[in-house]
Amino acid sequence: MQSSAAPQQPALQYPWDNTQPAAGEWMTLRPGLHWVRMPLPFALNHINLWVLDDELDEQPCWTVVDAGVSIEAIHEAWRTLWAGPMAGKPLGRMLVTHMHPDHIGNAQWLIEQFSSPGRPARLWISATDFLAATIACQSTTGYGGDRAADYFASHGLDDGEGLPLIRQRGGYYSSMVPAVPASYRRLRDGLTVSIGGHDWRCIAGFGHAPEHIALYSEAQGVLISGDMLLPKISTNVSVTDTEPEADSLGLFLDSLSRYEELPPDTLVLPSHGHPFTGIHARVDALRAHHQERLDDIRHVCAQRPSTAAELLPVLFKRTLDMHQTTFAMGEAVAHLNYLWHRGELRRQADERGVWRFSPG
Repeated sequence: MQSSAAPQQPALQYPWDNTQPAAGEWMTLRPGLHWVRMPLPFALNHINLWVLDDELDEQPCWTVVDAGVSIEAIHEAWRTLWAGPMAGKPLGRMLVTHMHPDHIGNAQWLIEQFSSPGRPARLWISATDFLAATIACQSTTGYGGDRAADYFASHGLDDGEGLPLIRQRGGYYSSMVPAVPASYRRLRDGLTVSIGGHDWRCIAGFGHAPEHIALYSEAQGVLISGDMLLPKISTNVSVTDTEPEADSLGLFLDSLSRYEELPPDTLVLPSHGHPFTGIHARVDALRAHHQERLDDIRHVCAQRPSTAAELLPVLFKRTLDMHQTTFAMGEAVAHLNYLWHRGELRRQADERGVWRFSPG
């Protein structure tokens, strides 16, 4: 007897098509839920931020979800918003999904500029990402500095110009995150946060950041997904010098299961791209994407022992600048480590101390 085929998931749909707010403006998507879009100074040229009507201690205020990087263009856009539709209410809390610069970089500035006099808004973030951001401000890890350059070299990156550029980026993180608030309120998986009369459940995700927090409102059917679910680009899943043996891809794929449990008509508000529905189709597509990459790696490593750097043209068909190369290297190692942890590949250091992977 033949088994029935799995039901096909509805394709992604974009309720507002390509409509999007300009910098310094917002779009109201639901009562009390507003979409803000800010510029970024690199290839991924925008980030979506969210402003929610709120009330703390019986005082009306705003909760802002994610902050952008600390650059003048974003400062000016926030000033315009607070002089316009946000005028009259202070920042009540600054909620950050995770520690990457485009999400936390501007948090301290927003707290300083728009809190009630004498009562700074509190940063809300997971404990792991708060500590990671604090450390990264003091000493960049992952994508800049000597440790990052040595780490990428150990995985075969041998670009005569590229490695010195990576070494020079020791202040990469702090250039976009000049300060992290000194105190915070902890978000954790399963915690319910009441914002503007609506309950939002925290959903922890791993593999992209140490402890990424997405927010789900069952009553509204809305998921603020941060970077864990993006509609058109795949979330960066990397291994860096901070935890070189990490199984980031395994953690990420496990985390996707948490979104498969949500209703199929959930409105997803991503940090990049446009709001969409079709959450299950997107999870399926992300799983398929990573399986294709894993198959490509299996095929290449079966032909010859390979380094992460040698796999870049296999995994990424476009030309990469140095900023993109560092992320691509992290992704390549994440896929190699996934297969290594599961015994499909073994790794061995060659005479130069460079890791090469071959079938286990």
